[in-house]
Amino acid sequence: MRHQRWLVICFGLALAEPVLAQQAAKPADEFAARGQREARAIKYGDWQKFCFKPGGARMVCRTSISGTFETGQTAVRLYLTEGEGSDAARLQLFLPVGLYMRPGVKLTVDKGTAHTIPFSWCLTNTCIAGEVVSPALLRDLENGKSLTVEVVDTNMLAVTTSLPLDTFVAARKGPPAKLFEQTLDE
Repeated sequence: MRHQRWLVICFGLALAEPVLAQQAAKPADEFAARGQREARAIKYGDWQKFCFKPGGARMVCRTSISGTFETGQTAVRLYLTEGEGSDAARLQLFLPVGLYMRPGVKLTVDKGTAHTIPFSWCLTNTCIAGEVVSPALLRDLENGKSLTVEVVDTNMLAVTTSLPLDTFVAARKGPPAKLFEQTLDE
């Protein structure tokens, strides 16, 4: 009897081995959102450009927009940071805590190609996603009307909101709303 049980266990493990191997071969970050919902009411400000020129260094400009909930809490803040004399731009999104970080933030301009921005870190009051922006995404932002931001919350629901892009190009290419300069006294 003991010998038969041992054979059943061994035979069962041998049959299960290909299934376990297939499960192990799946990417660790594979997930499926269980549904979708629109973010609660978010009010967006205007796109603005702020530039910083620290004592003798190259100027750095940040084109940004912020959206807040009715409570006044920041819901989303987007920065496009560019350095004087550099072709590279960095995109950063600041979002509330309580998100599933693994899938990152999905950005879609006018229902076009989706771009994923990975989360970098979280602080006590915000999570930050960011990376060097691709030329394709920058082109989409300049030519688009609306930017859809999609994240996954801890309930595994995809949460979306749309940011206006109508004044993005004017803010980015125009003069800064404010220039912060620092001079060094020697």
